[in-house]
Amino acid sequence: MDGHAAASDLELLRAHVDGDQHAFAELFHRHRDRLWAVALRTVGDREEAADALQDALLSAHRAAARFRGDSAVTTWLHRIVVNACLDRIRRRQAHPTVPLPDGSRAEAGSGIGGVEPAAPTQDHDTALVVREALAALPLEQRAALVLVDVQGYPVAEVARILGVAEGTVKSRCARGRARLAVLLGHLRPAVATTPSARPGPTREVPGVTPGNPGPAEGVGSGSGRFRRDANQEDT
Repeated sequence: MDGHAAASDLELLRAHVDGDQHAFAELFHRHRDRLWAVALRTVGDREEAADALQDALLSAHRAAARFRGDSAVTTWLHRIVVNACLDRIRRRQAHPTVPLPDGSRAEAGSGIGGVEPAAPTQDHDTALVVREALAALPLEQRAALVLVDVQGYPVAEVARILGVAEGTVKSRCARGRARLAVLLGHLRPAVATTPSARPGPTREVPGVTPGNPGPAEGVGSGSGRFRRDANQEDT
């Protein structure tokens, strides 16, 4: 395992393809905090986010042999996670459910990721309002804002993750921020109109089985225009 810790992401992925049973688990644990944060903030529902992350990691596990190395392994992983989240959102929109007030369908302690860190009531209420405002944005704008403003990724990296031009990312962010300015205007000056604070490491990350327990469905196809084959790396 010490060798795994010293290996690069690409070396771990190649070792997984060559049959190393522990390499993919090390790769996931290395990046799970940020992958989970992206999933949770994109989907806005802990159970759905956990399911999307599970879908994405199983898809990446099965598609690793087709990774061509044209981008960083983390970019490839984030692309698969974002696509899985968007597929979940589209399916949820097609078959809507009534969420609990905190945006979660599961009770705390249900085994799906545990509970989020405690926060003062006022801050917690503000966070819920911001989460609801993000959920009201079109999917493309939401994904861009989560990656750029919430997670703090450079625009160039987000463009690679989403498979679009940098100008498209900037445009989506600008339109999303304008919408949030309207939706969150009543919170001024208590909170900025964009969720620009970059979060710390996420606790209680849901586990993802590192092995491949048999045939499993990859990330769904989806019909959105920036949905790409999750099992292929974009060039």
